Amino acid sequence: MSGRGLAYELVEELKRRILSGEIAPGDKLPAENSLVEEFGVSRTVVREAVSRLQAAGLVETFQGRGSFVLEVPERTSGLREVRSHQDVLELMDFRIGVESEAAGLAAVRRTEHQLLGIERALADFRRIGDDPSRSVEADFAFHLKVAAAAGNRFYSDLIGSLGPMMILLPRTRLDPAYEMSDPDHLTRVVHEHENIHAAIARSDPEAARAAARVHLANTRHRLAMPTEHR
Repeated sequence: MSGRGLAYELVEELKRRILSGEIAPGDKLPAENSLVEEFGVSRTVVREAVSRLQAAGLVETFQGRGSFVLEVPERTSGLREVRSHQDVLELMDFRIGVESEAAGLAAVRRTEHQLLGIERALADFRRIGDDPSRSVEADFAFHLKVAAAAGNRFYSDLIGSLGPMMILLPRTRLDPAYEMSDPDHLTRVVHEHENIHAAIARSDPEAARAAARVHLANTRHRLAMPTEHR
């Protein structure tokens, strides 16, 4: 991959960490040597990535001190807040269309580095388990990695703008009393994520689209069902 392509991937990952709050305003970006080691890129690529983040107004660099994250401006995506159950279902309909196509494109366009990112996000989701306080971020990270691998920044920008709030948990993942009525829920969700990853890994766009559609349609179904039957 070209230096520009590597710099783009590094920018997208650092941008994700900044926008998610993983690197908070006022925090210092990892040192140049650390980024070189973590991402396996040259110093030139790291410097270009930091320059792009500066141009985007996300970081400010001080000579001799490093680069620091700036306060992120309030997003103006135009998306309304999810306030009602109907909003929840409409958001899922929207995600089915967008993310199914993103998965299909990812199967064709993903790089090995991007595939590794998807695999790591999937491993994090498996490891965290059904802990709502942490699984939402892990779930979101997986979907964002797939969107980024589509090779079209509008997919990752759009999913990134929705943020972790797009991960809508049915009550079976929020209330232990309801979880007991469906103890295999998490296993099914993990399996659905694994199917998306597997199709992308073997570069099968139709299977990737189908796996993403099945996962999101199942999620919509779980959210649409009466609470006592979820």
